[in-house]
Amino acid sequence: MSNNLIDLVHNYVKENIGDFHSRRLESLKSLQLNKILGRKNPYLFKAKNITRAQDLVQSLLNAHLSSQEEGIFGVFLEGLARMVAQHSCNAVKSSAEGIDLEFERAGKRYLVTIKSGPNWGNNDQINRMRDNFAKAKKILKTNNPDIEIVAINGCCYGRDNRPYKANGDYFKYCGQRFWQFISGNDSLYQEIIKPLGYMAKKRNDEFRKKYDQILNVFTEKFLAEYCDNGLINWKKLLEYNSAVNKPSQRRINRENT
Repeated sequence: MSNNLIDLVHNYVKENIGDFHSRRLESLKSLQLNKILGRKNPYLFKAKNITRAQDLVQSLLNAHLSSQEEGIFGVFLEGLARMVAQHSCNAVKSSAEGIDLEFERAGKRYLVTIKSGPNWGNNDQINRMRDNFAKAKKILKTNNPDIEIVAINGCCYGRDNRPYKANGDYFKYCGQRFWQFISGNDSLYQEIIKPLGYMAKKRNDEFRKKYDQILNVFTEKFLAEYCDNGLINWKKLLEYNSAVNKPSQRRINRENT
């Protein structure tokens, strides 16, 4: 791997990691307590014997943010993978549905769909990807019936030591194997992590300040709306989360007065 590519990777990370932090912060700022209460499982919190309002609210926040951050950071990694493939393989954005990149190497045409990690989809989603590969292959072979086409599901992290999938429909390359495939070097996956801490402390301090503020505000609101004399009222919480007719916020507030 050339120093030029390493520099490109490091520069890409430094130039784009700020977007991850910004979107992460905006996701936090846009949260509404009752919306996440309506999406999370109250039975789980009861089963874990959570009795403190702040502990329950913090669990809600952390569960929501974890899933949000995974998606936001996945977009960042997928963008980095496209940049590397474009530089190293002259890859282009595919016009085929569901296919991210196309390029030729050693007489073969590669179709690549990029995912963040290895456990990205259920059976229906995987079958849809396979259908997209099949349709793209059919179109390419219409104009060039002798071309050898290889479909790749590339995952930016993780491991899968059985890359040959679905009777040869496609290959699944994860982690080191994927980055080596698109860059030609087996150490690129290690290079990516080096610049990820760029400005991280400053951005994380900003995020933590806002997180603590929202945790305090949400805890105060939860105490007012879903607690009686400092104790969680599970009946009210379940009604809000799961009842056929959701109680109005006005009624909840009236019952707390």
